[in-house]
Amino acid sequence: MELPVVCMLLLLCSSAAYAQKAKPPSPSFSPTPAPAPAPAPDFVNLTALLTVAGPFHTFLKYLQSTKVLETFQDQANKTEEGITIFVPRDSAFTALKKPSLSNLTADQLKSVILFHALPHYYTLADFKNLSESSPIPTFAGGDYTLNFTDASGSPHLTSGWSNTKVSSSVHSTDPVAVYQVDKVLLPEAIFGTDIPPTPAPAPAPDIAPAADAPTADGGSSRGSSPGKSSSYRIISWDIWGHLLLAVSGGLALIL
Repeated sequence: MELPVVCMLLLLCSSAAYAQKAKPPSPSFSPTPAPAPAPAPDFVNLTALLTVAGPFHTFLKYLQSTKVLETFQDQANKTEEGITIFVPRDSAFTALKKPSLSNLTADQLKSVILFHALPHYYTLADFKNLSESSPIPTFAGGDYTLNFTDASGSPHLTSGWSNTKVSSSVHSTDPVAVYQVDKVLLPEAIFGTDIPPTPAPAPAPDIAPAADAPTADGGSSRGSSPGKSSSYRIISWDIWGHLLLAVSGGLALIL
């Protein structure tokens, strides 16, 4: 009796072990990979950019001396808005005779340099929309605004004192745009509205009338003066008249 029981137990254990081995494996789920983060924009070194792209040495010198360079650099690389900078060439500062930047206070000079940038990245195509939204605030804030107009696709800027245009694109990759302008932007908030008039052209020099050409006998090409000839004839007749009277008186005494 004990042998069959032992065999049945062994058979049951074998069946259970076989069932476990025959059971299909449970499906495994792999996690969905997270999307790769967007690449960070390239760091733009404004000092290197303006040094290579020049000649913008004068503007870069003012950026550094007023410490506005740090403000522009942070706006370019640490914000999502980006920055648009208008850079005058060295010749634009050389041509600036009156008014002079040398007479400004430190705060005024800083405002002038801040006035050359907008706290947003704009492409050349965006300036057409800016012309419809003028005036546009600049980094200098307050009343330091710029007016834009579009002339056949060429952006023009008016600052109150300066009327200029964007002559070329130095760098235009989001988030930094740098455009060359022909003149230094002088804000009306500092220099007022008393814009010096354009100097009038110099008057033409007076031309003296040509002298009479001399004749062969040393006289004038216009001939003798009529007044002089008439006087000569009158004097001649007066002398002959006196002689005739003297002769007539002498004859009278003789007779």
